[in-house]
Amino acid sequence: MTCPGAGATCRDNKLPTVSFHALRHTHASALIAAGIDVVKISKRLGHSSPTVTLRIYAHLFAPDDDAAAVAIDAVMR
Repeated sequence: MTCPGAGATCRDNKLPTVSFHALRHTHASALIAAGIDVVKISKRLGHSSPTVTLRIYAHLFAPDDDAAAVAIDAVMR
């Protein structure tokens, strides 16, 4: 789905035509990269639960465990 007239505007300005769906994914990806909580992202996207958001975007969340390791180490000292 694109906005009526968006194609012409993009063509006139030599910009790629991007669907709203692609913009939605870009928006979610940017929020994840910025470290925004998955619950907040889920609500912003209108998902029924954070599980839906994680099912779609889990691959974008940081795979490393460093922050968790540091946090538990601090608690245990």
